[in-house]
Amino acid sequence: MARVGILLLNLGGPERIQDVGPFLYNLFADPEIIRLPNPILQKPLAWLISTLRSSKSQEAYRSIGGGSPLRRITEQQARELQSLLRQRGVDATSYVAMRYWHPFTESAVADIKADGIDEVVVLPLYPHFSISTSGSSFRELQRLRQMDERFEALPLRCIRSWYDHPGYVRSMAELIAEQVRASDDVEHAHIFFSAHGVPKSYVEEAGDPYQQEIEACTALIMAELEAIVGHSNPHTLAYQSRVGPVEWLKPYTEEALEELGRAKTQDLVVVPISFVSEHIETLEEIDIEYRELATESGVVNFRRVRALDTYPPFIAGLADLVVASLEGPEVNLDQAAELPTTVKLYPQEKWEWGWNNSSEVWNGRLAMVGFSAFLLELISGHGPLHAVGLL
Repeated sequence: MARVGILLLNLGGPERIQDVGPFLYNLFADPEIIRLPNPILQKPLAWLISTLRSSKSQEAYRSIGGGSPLRRITEQQARELQSLLRQRGVDATSYVAMRYWHPFTESAVADIKADGIDEVVVLPLYPHFSISTSGSSFRELQRLRQMDERFEALPLRCIRSWYDHPGYVRSMAELIAEQVRASDDVEHAHIFFSAHGVPKSYVEEAGDPYQQEIEACTALIMAELEAIVGHSNPHTLAYQSRVGPVEWLKPYTEEALEELGRAKTQDLVVVPISFVSEHIETLEEIDIEYRELATESGVVNFRRVRALDTYPPFIAGLADLVVASLEGPEVNLDQAAELPTTVKLYPQEKWEWGWNNSSEVWNGRLAMVGFSAFLLELISGHGPLHAVGLL
């Protein structure tokens, strides 16, 4: 029987307050995030940003207990997925690959090689594909394969996105139903989907399928929810975590919450649709910032649907995805990472400052803005970039 490695991709996050500075440094030391005209400037800039933003970011993490729970939860997901796959007869071993904090992707690849794995299934813990999340992690794996002949020779199957998988859709609807049934007015509880935002240019110019997948996913979940609770509920889809001067996907979560508050919404059930684990953007941004905004705007009961984490039907859905990948046609890394090439969005010449087609957003929050404007706002501490440290 082939030994199968399940490589779970996620962003990562600082686990302790003292990790925040190094985490920020790792992020901005990556030329995929900010490309400079001279590579020698990369590390000094990373040091500057991490030094300036650490205290602000540390405040956010202190408000949720002193660090991100993302690694702990992802490793729990990995263990439970591995156990379930073995119960189903798959000789599977799960590995966690984070982009900017431990365990790094390089570490996971080293473990896969050391364990003598025969083939790998790459499963991003992002249900919806975006060039800023799954695309980024796929490109990192491409880079590592180009540098390592042994890893390059290892058969590898990728799951590009799974927003419409029945196990995921059903799991989301079940958790939403819990909060709907706890509402004062069950049939009129307003379902508020808050997805992570991306710059509008990603979708309209780069052809990112993220918005389309989010909208389709929302429709599927609402249909499943209606089947579970026996009635339809009003719902809204909005996008959170925007930053910078460029336009992001609309409507914005803040504005949509204020509108629902003015309408005196009695029961609001908030769904973090693009997140499968609790982390800073559910625990701090939604639970603290958005709850306060909604309450001040007039929302009476603010209920937040818990993240999927290790919800058994969700883990079963992930196992179904892995089995289907092993049994179905191969989707290789190049296919999974493929981006549109017909439109030149951003400067490609080495002497030009700014962001390129393969640049990623730090968990989507850094828009593709001019470098000088970005640095000016960062140093001054004014404008929308004050939120940079909240990931």
